[in-house]
Amino acid sequence: MNFKELSNRVLEPVSQWTMLAGVAFLCQPWIEVLHRYSVTIMLIGLVGFIIFSHIKPDES
Repeated sequence: MNFKELSNRVLEPVSQWTMLAGVAFLCQPWIEVLHRYSVTIMLIGLVGFIIFSHIKPDES
């Protein structure tokens, strides 16, 4: 598995789940640390998604 396949199969979905986790952390009121860093977590997921969604595997 090369980096393009890894990006398509693993890193892109991980960044999507990171964004969703950031939204969930923003909405929960119980753990202050997660609430405090939720926007940072969403931004990390967004930047990762932008980067990894532009790396497409070879058409073979």
